[in-house]
Amino acid sequence: MTHTAPRPSPSRLVLERTMASPEPPTWPGAVWVGAVDAQDVPVGHERIVLADASGHRTARLLVREGTAPRGFVDLSVDADGTVDAAELRAAVARLPAAEHPPVPVRLPSTSVVLCTRDRADQLAEALRSVLALDHPDLEVVVVDNAPSDDATRRLVTAPGTDPRVRYVLEPVPGLSSARNAGVRAARGEVVAFTDDDVVVDRGWLRAVASGFARGEDVVCVSGLVASGELRTPAQRWFDERVTWSRNLVPRVFRLATPPTDRPLFPFSVGDYGTGANFAMRREAVLALGGFDEALGVGTATGGGEDIDMFARVVLGGAALVVEPSALVWHRHRADVAALRTQAVGYGTGLGAWLTKTAMRPRTLGLALVRAPRALRHLLAGPVTPVVDAAGGAAATAPVRTAGDAAFDREVAAVRGVELRAVVRGVVRYARSRRTVRARAAAARRTA
Repeated sequence: MTHTAPRPSPSRLVLERTMASPEPPTWPGAVWVGAVDAQDVPVGHERIVLADASGHRTARLLVREGTAPRGFVDLSVDADGTVDAAELRAAVARLPAAEHPPVPVRLPSTSVVLCTRDRADQLAEALRSVLALDHPDLEVVVVDNAPSDDATRRLVTAPGTDPRVRYVLEPVPGLSSARNAGVRAARGEVVAFTDDDVVVDRGWLRAVASGFARGEDVVCVSGLVASGELRTPAQRWFDERVTWSRNLVPRVFRLATPPTDRPLFPFSVGDYGTGANFAMRREAVLALGGFDEALGVGTATGGGEDIDMFARVVLGGAALVVEPSALVWHRHRADVAALRTQAVGYGTGLGAWLTKTAMRPRTLGLALVRAPRALRHLLAGPVTPVVDAAGGAAATAPVRTAGDAAFDREVAAVRGVELRAVVRGVVRYARSRRTVRARAAAARRTA
């Protein structure tokens, strides 16, 4: 006899996954990821249904009050794909109170710049989520960066495509070149940047506007980039390591008022956010000269363009706001080989950015004092724990799976690769700068 899970009654709370996974989990430690509003948690001892929960023994829920996040909780998943409402309610009670963002006086016109290269399948999901945003004055600029085929162009320009979407081809490889092309094409007062491997929350841009409402000098707002999929050991390892996936406390960073709890400031790169989720006033991007085209994925440096822009905003005297209610869900690299490639980019980009910072007389003294600590903090900094149903720290425990020793050796090697890449970034930045200058000189000759 075949047994199937009972269909939920209409009165039962059903939670959806934040991101659709391309294939079911095969790792026993896979975590179902979703979100819930604290006010929707049932008061009785009933079961909450998790959609598409097959193969998951644990669930991670982002608990929110309206748009304001309170924290993450981990719960055990029953064989029928449900979690206990009483356990969830107890875990929610242990979370800190929500810090609600200010209500903006108005919503500025906004251009979402979505840069991509040869990932039309992932881009389609990201684009759908952006077009579902709750914002009255929105356009989407898809920048196709040095593509090897026309799949992205065909996706974006297909008949029936939403008229708010525009296609821009940027033949020069590099994420900074792509972002600068997007800024030039943008018509909005605010330019919001995200990646092709994310799903944005429906209230993302309204929360971004709340960040700008925190001060007249705010020119940059970053948000929470939560892990949208924890299907593999590599994704779980990466989730436990990065800090920007759990920036739940609103912060305003200003050079004039250094935070007392951030000794690395203004080089607190892990505190500012990440390139998958931030927005800037368009005029501020232009005033800063745009993104440094010697930095970023697709160049010799492999990354660093986002932390460079964040640091330039703060060092320039403007305010940068971290607004956790501005939420996007990110799909991390699924295997160790992809992690290794990503680590090379992160490490090289960090080394390149530190080199650029040290080359400037104004910041050389600060960089020499803080750069070693900044590097250690970024590569081995503490992770904010997740609250599990028993009240313990769930997500900081080591990842365990079959072949655990081999996996530990592989990820340990990833750390070594990243450290070596930091050193390599010093040379790579100089090479990339020469490429940018040569390209500019060639453009002047043909003008």
